[in-house]
Amino acid sequence: MGKTIEEDRRCAAALRARGERPAAIAAALGRARSWVYKWLNRASADDATWNVSHSRAPHRRPRETTDAITEIISATRHRLRADGVFHGAQAIHWELQELSLPGIPSVRTIGRVLQRLDLVERRHGRYTARGTRYPGLIASTPGAVHQSDFVGPCYGQRPLRFYSLHSVDLATGRCAVEPVTERAAQATIDAFWASWWRLGLPQAQQVDNEAVFYGSVRYPRGMGALIRLCLSVDVEPWFIPPGEPWRNGVVEKFNDHWRAKGPLREALGDAAVLRAASRMSEERHNTRYRYTKLQGRTPARALAAWQGRLRFPPTADAPRHPLPKPITGRYHVVRFIRSDRVLDIFGERVPVPDQAMYEYVRGTVDVAHQRLRLYLDGELIDEHPFRLR
Repeated sequence: MGKTIEEDRRCAAALRARGERPAAIAAALGRARSWVYKWLNRASADDATWNVSHSRAPHRRPRETTDAITEIISATRHRLRADGVFHGAQAIHWELQELSLPGIPSVRTIGRVLQRLDLVERRHGRYTARGTRYPGLIASTPGAVHQSDFVGPCYGQRPLRFYSLHSVDLATGRCAVEPVTERAAQATIDAFWASWWRLGLPQAQQVDNEAVFYGSVRYPRGMGALIRLCLSVDVEPWFIPPGEPWRNGVVEKFNDHWRAKGPLREALGDAAVLRAASRMSEERHNTRYRYTKLQGRTPARALAAWQGRLRFPPTADAPRHPLPKPITGRYHVVRFIRSDRVLDIFGERVPVPDQAMYEYVRGTVDVAHQRLRLYLDGELIDEHPFRLR
């Protein structure tokens, strides 16, 4: 018996040439009789490599992605990435559908091509919600919910220093990018007003707990500039729990894209250049980015397909600070209640029932009736007088 399978094959041919029967050869080599016949039939004096194994791969692959399609996928991916928009397998598939090309491969096939070409970028893991119930907002139609957040301070060419207010309509993904040189009350009012002038007024405006949004810890019932601005145009502000930025996850993700693909990549010499670059990044996002939740449509197309109508501010010019004290409307805070059974409203501590311990509670301030109502999983669990200043 030979030391390798190739030597066994040559040994079988040699034994047969000496007159050994195939059954005896199979027994001597410890092989099946069919194996012996196979290699005796393949043995050839004219081919020195007859005993070497052949590849079992098919000679034809009718379903293999052609070189032309592979090149189109690669070119499309590079073009989308250069444009600063989504450039994964799904985005490429949508783009090829727009071009009406014949023989468009599936999203899975495009993903395999990108993997083979080493064009796959690492993706950050998605946040997985814990089991605790959270009173989140549902954005069923355009204008139902906006998430907003300030990014900054950011810097252009000296001495340009600025902040950027980002707002995203959850139903359509449309964004508004509004730069300001400071986060003072009037600048915040101007930024939200300009954003609403382009996006429309939301039913609910969700933000985090920056003091510029709610007012002052010293006067927790004073209703800061944003609360007063929202209530003046029948918008309900919602404040997410402190230390939980993922509750504003849509605008937080937009912030990441803006940092990577937005105006910061350009030479920002002054406020006029900054404003123009911000509008360009906003327009690019709204008209070029495609979303799975929109069935591959861009935010602009998703809005165009909607049959309803948005509300807009009554005038183009923002009101001036200080705004008058509202007499109607509601605003909301969402807080996680710990063992102390206290709900914190901008520094003021309000007791809550025992049943709310280790749960998320929504506190709703009814401005007209000067009442604070506490809700757990949508049910009213407590109520307090809440005289506003």
